[in-house]
Amino acid sequence: MIYRFVLYGLLGWGMEILWTGINSIRKGDKTLRGTSSLWMFPIYGAGIFMEPIVDLITMLPWTVRGVTYMLCIFLAEYVSGMILKKYSACPWDYSRCAYSVQGVVRLDYAPLWFIVGLMYEWVYRTFM
Repeated sequence: MIYRFVLYGLLGWGMEILWTGINSIRKGDKTLRGTSSLWMFPIYGAGIFMEPIVDLITMLPWTVRGVTYMLCIFLAEYVSGMILKKYSACPWDYSRCAYSVQGVVRLDYAPLWFIVGLMYEWVYRTFM
């Protein structure tokens, strides 16, 4: 269990650094500098709590599974974001985004979370 928590945490960190590095192009940063926060490691590692859901819905079509994971990720992002925001420690701020929910969730990230959920499912099935 600890192994997969660490695996999910590292995987999430890597994806976030890659994502922010690629998005730095929009800001004109040719170094492709990617960033993250130490807070993100346990948040991504908490993907381990989705394992029972994966086991429960494994027989459903991939589209249904992807939507389920996306909704779970939105919920986790919202809860963790609101907790961190309460202590002025939230490393992300989406308040200026058009599809933001209280500055901690971006609804336009739905396709990204759909894919990430299916990717975490694959990691779980491969390394369980």
